[in-house]
Amino acid sequence: MPLHLASESEMRRRLIVALDVPDARAAVAAAQTLKGHVGMLKVGLELFVAEGPEVVRRLRGEVPELEIFLDLKLHDIPNTMCGAIRSARSLGCRFITVHAGSGLAHLKACVAEAGAELGVLAVTVLTSQDAAACAEAGHTRAPAELVVMRAALARAAGCAGVVCSGQELAGVRSAAPGIACVVPGIRPAGAEVGDQKRVMTPGQAVADGAAYLVVGRPILGAPDPAAAADAIVADMLAGAEAN
Repeated sequence: MPLHLASESEMRRRLIVALDVPDARAAVAAAQTLKGHVGMLKVGLELFVAEGPEVVRRLRGEVPELEIFLDLKLHDIPNTMCGAIRSARSLGCRFITVHAGSGLAHLKACVAEAGAELGVLAVTVLTSQDAAACAEAGHTRAPAELVVMRAALARAAGCAGVVCSGQELAGVRSAAPGIACVVPGIRPAGAEVGDQKRVMTPGQAVADGAAYLVVGRPILGAPDPAAAADAIVADMLAGAEAN
């Protein structure tokens, strides 16, 4: 296989589409449209609360080519978080998210419960939060400082990766070398930012070391979602080749 095609295939594998849709019918329809164009589907709170675990089973059955990222952002006492992870483990997902702010003991317990088959991703600071929002929430550190601190914590706990904005990639790679960075808040050049605060283009995020990109509205809200995904993959490939 030519190098360019192999690299393009790799970029598709690293592109995650956020299925922020109201029901299983819409989720399966989007997944069918996007198979072959992205590598993973993110099932978040809206869809999971509406449909429950069955939507994950249905997606895995109808589009087995695509991996599942269960984005529940667990944040509770360790026993409760571990119980949720134990339930999620049987669904065959690739990743599940927990809040890094839960602390080291919580993260270690979640990693142990997840075992080898389910990767725990620690959410550092939401990309919808900026310095003002963090201060309002009572944090005394700027978002970048908080992200780096929590990334180091996640690495110490053995997490498979962290969720951070593209703007913190350099700091995370320095403080937590080797940890996979999953980057939401991705917006193609010229796209509307919406409720996101700390954003980056696909190509720049890949160039700066992102392992995976999470994209929702710029793909699902496009007139042709498959073409929108292809354009993002092309930008990712350009970023990889420029690095």
